[in-house]
Amino acid sequence: MSAAPTDPPPEDLTPDQAAAELARLAAEIAAHDAAYHQHDAPTVSDAEYDRLKARNAALEARFPELIRADSPRHKVGAPPAAGFAEVRHRVPMLSLDNAFDGADVAEFLARIRRFLKLDPDTPVDILAEPKIDGLSVAVRYERGRMVQAATRGDGRTGEDVTANLATLEGLPERLCTDTPPEVLEVRGEVYMTRDAFLALNQRQQAEGGRSFANPRNAAAGSLRQKDPEITRARPLSAFFYAWGEVVGLAFESHHQYLETLAAYGLPTNPLARRCQGVEALLAFHAELADQRASLPYDIDGIVYKVDRVDWQKRLGEVSRAPRWAIAHKFPAEQARTVLRDITVQVGRTGVLTPVAELAPVTVGGVVVGRATLHNEDYIADKDIRVGDTVTIQRAGDVIPQVLAVVPEARPADAQPFRMPDHCPRCGSETVRESGQAARRCTGGLVCPAQAVERLKHFVGRQAFDIEGLGAKHIESFWSDGLLASPADIFRLDADRLAGREGWKETSITNLLNAIAARRTISLERFIHALGIPQVGRATARRLAESYGSLTALRAALTQAAEPDTDTGARTRAELLDIEDIGPAVADELVGFFHEPNNRALLDDLADLLTIEPWQAPEAADSPLAGLTVVFTGSLETMSRDEAKSRAEALGARTATGISKKTDLVVAGPGAGSKRKKAEDLGIEVIDEAAFLARLGEA
Repeated sequence: MSAAPTDPPPEDLTPDQAAAELARLAAEIAAHDAAYHQHDAPTVSDAEYDRLKARNAALEARFPELIRADSPRHKVGAPPAAGFAEVRHRVPMLSLDNAFDGADVAEFLARIRRFLKLDPDTPVDILAEPKIDGLSVAVRYERGRMVQAATRGDGRTGEDVTANLATLEGLPERLCTDTPPEVLEVRGEVYMTRDAFLALNQRQQAEGGRSFANPRNAAAGSLRQKDPEITRARPLSAFFYAWGEVVGLAFESHHQYLETLAAYGLPTNPLARRCQGVEALLAFHAELADQRASLPYDIDGIVYKVDRVDWQKRLGEVSRAPRWAIAHKFPAEQARTVLRDITVQVGRTGVLTPVAELAPVTVGGVVVGRATLHNEDYIADKDIRVGDTVTIQRAGDVIPQVLAVVPEARPADAQPFRMPDHCPRCGSETVRESGQAARRCTGGLVCPAQAVERLKHFVGRQAFDIEGLGAKHIESFWSDGLLASPADIFRLDADRLAGREGWKETSITNLLNAIAARRTISLERFIHALGIPQVGRATARRLAESYGSLTALRAALTQAAEPDTDTGARTRAELLDIEDIGPAVADELVGFFHEPNNRALLDDLADLLTIEPWQAPEAADSPLAGLTVVFTGSLETMSRDEAKSRAEALGARTATGISKKTDLVVAGPGAGSKRKKAEDLGIEVIDEAAFLARLGEA
């Protein structure tokens, strides 16, 4: 996927510029993930989303030292939506990397051969399956009986939709076998056929309900009903193609697994095909692209999977995606429409985002009317003006990408667009920092868009998780002066809430009890709740683990704000030594803890809360659990990527550089300076044979 015209090549950026853009991309992609996975209301097209992900990957490849803890490469989906019980996936549900052309597919096969160290004449069977445009689910069978079903969620925790999924016709309550496995978790996609989608929308319109934008949204919305009987009344279908936890069932290949599912009475896609070589895969891709419009359900590409299960296990996964599978997307669909207006939204961090308001147009059977315009550079580079006729592109979502203006259709009075120099929400000045594309409001907590969103983040599921204090309550309390800062949440009392519309004695008591229950919180959740830019859950956990207590963290970051002193320089170096924290994240942290208003807020919260110091989890039963391992030199029996993958699977962390936090170095021939540095620091150094012995494979 090529970069947008406004994106300078990564090699033309300075590290500071790259760090700023990676921060913007992480925030933007996370927002799109939440819109798609939590709310079934995507805000960009598939093509634009893929462009953002590809841009992020290109920057990380050029600046590996700037890879962020909240990088999109580490994430799958979005956290579960409120209103459903959570289900922790025993085996994470991963996402897929994408291929966009034949060269990407060829490189996918080449990477497999390199990783496995295969001879050129060793055949590699690939199972190719249609990529269904639906909602990912996992269904758990125990001794042949369905006991639980869940959505993917963020890949580790999903929503419990057992009662709803049990209503699907064609999904057996019991597997069709006399000898079921002890545990079989099947994974697949819930979808709605096009005919069923059209019929549902007609019924919704007749009954005065809302229409769905496309079959994927209809399927997701139908499965997430609070009343299973509503789900039962909606014609959902499913295909299954993967597995999670399996006990008591063995299979050597992916196609054998699919045959087993079909024998058990589970629906599988009949179009799946085994192929060998790039030519066969591309031919199958072209064949299904031609058939796409005539299929009864939506597909948006083909998924290629290594067929041999033992090879899948060796290949493992990297971050959010398996190495042994990839999705080859279909080209996006396009249309023309008129840009009626450009509105500006203000996000939680104060970033102003222009949005294209379009004359509604149907693209691939979906009516679309809005599109993000990213930033003022994107608009200026394409010279997008209100009144223009624009070419838009859709690849499966509601909101398209604006590709280009049609110059000959421009009205004579169309004027260039200018981003506002004052915030549309609070009137504060807006600024654009050097090297950044984003324009920000300077209003901070004065700006309702920022103050309210920061408070929502503070009480959110991944932060303080205060039950009963939802987004609408935060907005209402803020507008009425009950909340000005996060600390005010813990000062709410019955007298201040009494008499408010919708708040009776029981609801007030429940809320105050929920707040009281959160007066004790773990350090990592507290750090995440602060909403520091570029500091997500993973970075918060690293900080909690490294400093142990809020007092120690504040002291260190206060010292790091004085880099000209010996203590300050040493403390900042220790901060940068923490895994995944680069200069940009360090600057955000030091800046936050140095700002007087933030220090006052921390003092206020410390008086109201008990912030528990970090407690390390119990080590797993593994010789590598909890160790930081560095591989250096060449390995002979496996590739370095495979070695890292296997170490991480046993609970280790892997790093590329030697530091005082390194616990073990696996050194092969040619280790050189890293081996010497490890020996100088007194770090244990072993060879590949000793490493295999620790894996129990000597």
